[in-house]
Amino acid sequence: MGMRFSDRGQAGRLLAAALPQFRGRPDTVLLGLARGGVPVAAAAAAALRLPWDVIPVRKLGIPGHGETAFGALAAVDSGVVRVLNRPFVDQLLELGIQQSALDAVERLERSELKRRAGTYPGPRLALHGRTAIVADDGMATGASMRAAVEAVRAAGAAAVVVAVPVASLEAQTPLQQLADAVFSLFIPGQFRAVGSYYRSFGQVRDDDVVRLLAARPA
Repeated sequence: MGMRFSDRGQAGRLLAAALPQFRGRPDTVLLGLARGGVPVAAAAAAALRLPWDVIPVRKLGIPGHGETAFGALAAVDSGVVRVLNRPFVDQLLELGIQQSALDAVERLERSELKRRAGTYPGPRLALHGRTAIVADDGMATGASMRAAVEAVRAAGAAAVVVAVPVASLEAQTPLQQLADAVFSLFIPGQFRAVGSYYRSFGQVRDDDVVRLLAARPA
């Protein structure tokens, strides 16, 4: 089974141990992708003594196969950044999936993104001119992370660092061209679902995100 993390909190602490160069840096903030990346970010930020916040994201999944993404959306500064895997979209259209079906997915996910951004708006920390470490619980396709990185850049971050416990090579490689640095603790040879690398991988709910945000140091 390869490396396994006990839960997202432990994964965040292990990430922090791999990033000692950022500990206590006044120009650095940590952002967790909502929702699964939030417990990772909270634990890593506590260990690194960094402020942290949330960035709402939504994967655009193939109709009937929602875990396979053809793009993603991220919310920042009251706007939405949209990232599409255009070659993959073209393949889907050639296979007979209708553009209207993909558009319906996007409308649904935009509505959910707006709802989440209203529930836990973020990031509210100033990003302009700062280094932003963007964390998630793992990357399968990397679509959500790409949208988050572009959103953070659009908000004026001077540097963007991606940090995840586990990633597929498919996700890791393009992000190395998009972010200033990418840290993945584990890149398995044959990637399975992100949850298969955790002993405990329960769903992170909205109230979990709100609770973790409320518990941040003043």
